[in-house]
Amino acid sequence: MLNFVEKLGAYVLYYVNEAGRMGIFLFFSLLNIIKPPYNKIASVLKQIYVIGSLSVFVIIFTGAFTGMVLGLQGYNTLTKFGAEGLLGSAVALSLIRELGPVLSALMVTGRAGSAICAEIGIMRISEQIDALECMAIDPYKFIMAPKFIAGIISMPLLTALFDVIGIFGGYAVGVGLLGGNAGAFFSSMQSDVEFIDVYMGFVKSVCFGLLIVWLCAAKGYYVHLERKGGFGAEGVSNVTTSAVVLTSVSILVMDYFITSMLI
Repeated sequence: MLNFVEKLGAYVLYYVNEAGRMGIFLFFSLLNIIKPPYNKIASVLKQIYVIGSLSVFVIIFTGAFTGMVLGLQGYNTLTKFGAEGLLGSAVALSLIRELGPVLSALMVTGRAGSAICAEIGIMRISEQIDALECMAIDPYKFIMAPKFIAGIISMPLLTALFDVIGIFGGYAVGVGLLGGNAGAFFSSMQSDVEFIDVYMGFVKSVCFGLLIVWLCAAKGYYVHLERKGGFGAEGVSNVTTSAVVLTSVSILVMDYFITSMLI
């Protein structure tokens, strides 16, 4: 019984410590965004390229097929009720409010988030971060702040691209393939999509961009303190997997709470 209590206490203390250092990491990263000297535009643009531009293909591909599936399923379902004219609003609202921000964030987590975690984790185990501190260079300012800025800027743009591609994918299937009415598709979308829907998608995408960079970067930064981490390739591998899983689950949880507050 005492061994069980001891192990339980060790787990609780470990996760309390982890939550504390994650919070400290977020605080200093955000502080170094607004604290002078400000980050160079070149370093921010480089991270926008890494996080945003290199994710465009997977966003277009995922958005197109998501919209096509929505168009196919939506048309077949609405036809049963004689409401196929509402296909445009159904596809647009589904993408703009929920699927666009969430699926975009999950794709960016798998493509860019894992790379961020692995990059920073390797910098930690190879003592590059320690070398920066020895040279009086703040790792939060030099490494973290540009990634946070790029994540916050890139995610809304990628989400908007996902939504547009998805809507045209739904149009291609619902109107072009199944013979729906093109005018009714865009008319219903125009009449039913409101500003609050676009605003909700924008808020979610900004929050998800911040969340992806925060969790993935922090996991890599503290790889030497992780339970399955350490100073080795296996530790970086385990922490990268943990970061992707944690970020993906956190995106779904945050999506629920943001929706409950804005709906």
